[in-house]
Amino acid sequence: MHDGFATDRETHFGENTMNEKPQETMDDRTSKLLREEYQDSLDEELEMELDDDRLDALIDDSIHPLQTDIASPRHSYFRELLRLQSELVKLQDWVVEKKLKVVILFEGRDAAGKGGVIKRVTQRLNPRVCRVAALPAPNDRERTQWYFQRYVSHLPAGGEIVLFDRSWYNRAGVEKVMGFCNDAEYEEFFRSAPEFERMLIRSGIVLIKYWFSITDEEQNRRFLARVHDPLKQWKLSPMDLESRRRWEHYTRVKEVMLERTHIAEAPWWIVEAVDKKKARLNCIHHLLQQIPYGEVTREEISLPERVYHSDYSRAPVPENMYIPDVY
Repeated sequence: MHDGFATDRETHFGENTMNEKPQETMDDRTSKLLREEYQDSLDEELEMELDDDRLDALIDDSIHPLQTDIASPRHSYFRELLRLQSELVKLQDWVVEKKLKVVILFEGRDAAGKGGVIKRVTQRLNPRVCRVAALPAPNDRERTQWYFQRYVSHLPAGGEIVLFDRSWYNRAGVEKVMGFCNDAEYEEFFRSAPEFERMLIRSGIVLIKYWFSITDEEQNRRFLARVHDPLKQWKLSPMDLESRRRWEHYTRVKEVMLERTHIAEAPWWIVEAVDKKKARLNCIHHLLQQIPYGEVTREEISLPERVYHSDYSRAPVPENMYIPDVY
């Protein structure tokens, strides 16, 4: 096996997680987990709510209106994230201008942070240009189709970017581990997937594949945080819980998948994701390097004057149509 796969850092760290710090009680550990997750949630809300003036101020080195509120590492993270997101907007404009077709696959362990990166990529982009495909389990009809068929309908047209939050690689991962496919279907996937991807690339699609890698210990930590956080318990599906028990089996099939589908035309890229914020920045930075792009010249926009008509009078809105003013 290729060294890059053999030395994957998803080794069995954390087997003695509960014994590392005997002085900490379970309540102490739970409180710490919840504090860390709550802080990350607050940071996420801050990312979403920053208005244009504060964005400009964060990017401008001479003005730091938030510096008293945000510790330096967080402040640096926000500034770099916003810079990268501004580059993503340029990339989006280039994709539209040149009618490019871009497909990005996000694969990895449960709770590895795929969704967080997808959210930061799409956060400031036009949803008509950049969309997410997160397919549910196949229905009875889809199970009788050619395996790749239901994914084909989500592929981009010219001027579009599609992010797959899990993709056709479900067969090489969860379907194999959970017994949802037989050995013949599993082997056929490995014969078909590289040719399917080469066909996509020959059709003009830009295909980028990311695998998000976390340690055993870190996945356990994130699952515990979700167990104790009522706002995130919905993220824990029965399949996620079962994946903890089958960690080693998932590791084995992941290694096989990477080895058999790491092709020159569509290589795998590994994202070290134990540190969520670093993973977000590193992945977006790498994504921007994969598609040569330039700045699209826009026509200057001028706001037209408002037209008034003397014979128009705005009709009153009945009070009972307004929602209650609670805040």
